[in-house]
Amino acid sequence: MREVRDTGSDLHQMRIRLGLGLAFVLLMFGLLVARLVYLQVWRYEDFRSQAEDNRISLVPETPTRGLISDRNGNVLAENVSAFTLELAPAQISDLNATIEELASIITIDPRDRRRFQRLREDSRKLETIPLKVRLSDEEAAKIAVARYRLPGVEIRARQFRSYPMGGSAAHLLGHIGRVSAKDLERIEQADDASNYAGATHIGKTGVELSYENQLRGIPGVARVEVSAGGRVVRTLSRTPPKPGDNLVLSIDIHLQKLLEDLYGDRKGALVAIEPATGEVLAFVSRPTFDPNSFVDGIDYASWNALNDDPDKPLMNRPLRGTYPPGSTYKPFMALAALTSGTRTPEFTIQDPGYFMVGKHRFRDSRPEGNGTVNLHKSIVVSSDTYYYRVAYEMGPDAIHDFMVPWGFGQITGIDLDNETTGLLPSSAWKMKRLKKKWYPGESPSIGIGQGFNAFTILQLSHATATLANGGLAIRPHVVRAIIDPLSRKQVAMAPPTSHQIEINPRYLELVKSAMIDVSREGTSRIAFAGVEYAVASKTGTAQVIGMKQNEKYNASRIAERFRDHSLFIAFAPADKPRIAIALIVENGGFGAQAAAPIARAAFDFYLLGKLPRDFDTRGLPGMDDDSALRDIPTDLEPGEVPLAGEREGQ
Repeated sequence: MREVRDTGSDLHQMRIRLGLGLAFVLLMFGLLVARLVYLQVWRYEDFRSQAEDNRISLVPETPTRGLISDRNGNVLAENVSAFTLELAPAQISDLNATIEELASIITIDPRDRRRFQRLREDSRKLETIPLKVRLSDEEAAKIAVARYRLPGVEIRARQFRSYPMGGSAAHLLGHIGRVSAKDLERIEQADDASNYAGATHIGKTGVELSYENQLRGIPGVARVEVSAGGRVVRTLSRTPPKPGDNLVLSIDIHLQKLLEDLYGDRKGALVAIEPATGEVLAFVSRPTFDPNSFVDGIDYASWNALNDDPDKPLMNRPLRGTYPPGSTYKPFMALAALTSGTRTPEFTIQDPGYFMVGKHRFRDSRPEGNGTVNLHKSIVVSSDTYYYRVAYEMGPDAIHDFMVPWGFGQITGIDLDNETTGLLPSSAWKMKRLKKKWYPGESPSIGIGQGFNAFTILQLSHATATLANGGLAIRPHVVRAIIDPLSRKQVAMAPPTSHQIEINPRYLELVKSAMIDVSREGTSRIAFAGVEYAVASKTGTAQVIGMKQNEKYNASRIAERFRDHSLFIAFAPADKPRIAIALIVENGGFGAQAAAPIARAAFDFYLLGKLPRDFDTRGLPGMDDDSALRDIPTDLEPGEVPLAGEREGQ
């Protein structure tokens, strides 16, 4: 029997369902309308501002870094433009796949990949990271064609720092490098982030570091409209960056290059100063390195090769290397002896070739001795015995107190960061550092520039310039002037600080006279034979390793790295000094043999414009091969060394 359906009940239920559905739809629609009103009316201003911010971006513009030139206008650090392939990791889903695809278009070297990975680790806050720098026009064109399918890949025109002289003066100029996490931390601590907006590079060493604030410039900003994909549509407004100031250094790059070439493959350091101004004329550190290799980020292999090199090419020897001064210390010891009353000019000793303290024999460089020796002769023949006795009688503290104003063991204040102090010993220093008292038997070695003495070549050059100045100590500096690149206004650096050492002018003249005779008839007479100007000088030889009391020094039986250092100080012309110099040739032996000829070449060039005949002037701006040249001795044979046999004293 068929069931009779109640259509009235079914219709009623249907109406209920339709009503509920309609109510739900109306409720949802009401919520949407309410949300729309909330967003479009109540939050209109907020979201309009956010939308505008998304549409308008502020793009920092990096300023052009200032140029660096020498005293004659020759450019030593400049900027060159080139294309760079850069990646924005935040915009790339598969970074490795993107790099591989790029490698199929242009050559991506393993070095490029390693540098990219290192920069990615060190520079997380940078918007883009360079994968390959200095693209050729052909490479840039290939990437530009494929960019539509490579999100996060950019080709940017950037300026790169370039050092056209290569390794010449590299330790003085220093170099720039990518901004690292450590740099960012330092910038933030100094509350200087605004001045590095958009910056990718910063000064790392040398002048580039010390004058970073002047060289970097002030960033600009561009207000640009961007698409939803982040592409720039147009520039709405722009505040241009202010380029960094240009620096004029005091060095003469021609003199610098000459001295570097004279060192050849030998290690050492040299600083030449203009006594009247404190300007550094040459700043040599050998061996050197090419600062261009650091600009884009040096690869691990090259870094390890430099860092592990036993000759330490990255070490700034004039600024941070410390050495015993050897007999170049004797003119200053002579002044100390005269000033303290320990010696008079007329006082003489008999030099038997040694000095005894108890049972210990301090040997003279001349085993047979120098006979009757007064102060003048002690400098000319470089008598060790004379200065053994002076130091023994004065003691370390009196010597220390006299040497401090001359800058030994002190920061010179040169306008370069990371200068080291060296070591000027005293009894208080030994007790504090070594927890031991000073013994009288330790004093004699100090008198001949050995023992605990350890000074930088910069300090030795500064002291030599002060001696040439009659005791007026002027702080050395390497920057002569700063030039505004927009106005071209040149501002000379403020006069360097100075102080006058209180010393009897007669004593100064006595010591200078003896140093002049060193060049005429003493230990450097061969190097300065036929010189056309008066030279005040002193040779020096410093021990690298100690010898047993009765053991005779024989360089041929010692590994080169353990041989004596060759030192030399001088200033010329002696009556009106224009240049003072101090240098060391590491493991070079006698001061008269290795170091003095280099100083002679420097003086002949700077004072007379003469060059060694075999000096290559190619690549040096402002010079040609037709310069007036004359043969200058650049080395002496062992048999030519005057007073041969001197070790500690010469």
